[in-house]
Amino acid sequence: MATVELRFSAQPEHVRTARLVAAAVARRAGVDEAVLDEVRLAVGEACSRAVGLHRGNGVTTPIRVVLTEEEKTFSIEVGDEVPGAGAAAGVPGARAEAPGESDDADGEDEMGLAVIRGLVDDVEVTAGDDGGTIRMSWPTTPAETDADVLS
Repeated sequence: MATVELRFSAQPEHVRTARLVAAAVARRAGVDEAVLDEVRLAVGEACSRAVGLHRGNGVTTPIRVVLTEEEKTFSIEVGDEVPGAGAAAGVPGARAEAPGESDDADGEDEMGLAVIRGLVDDVEVTAGDDGGTIRMSWPTTPAETDADVLS
């Protein structure tokens, strides 16, 4: 199991870098080329959501993105450190509105999660006292080896 971890400050300009890294690692892990745009978009939405939550709540810790390659799946976890920031996802125990959030922020949060759910078949959103996580995964195909090509 190979893992890549990325941490970045909650600045919108860093979301693009996270998208590019996710697509590159997904390609190497064996995610189908036809799905890479969906990976990029889903990671962009998840990271943008985390950036918005951090900035809107005065959280200065980095956003964390963990990319994990397993035998038959590739998963990405995007984590924020805003307590209970999963209310729009219907996460039990999440608070309805974080300090400083407006109804507009709640609507953007719901829209971002809806986009992610539309792009990714296997997605899980969790929230707790130490922050929230969006976990997404895609199937992989085994990489061709030289032996496969020669046979």
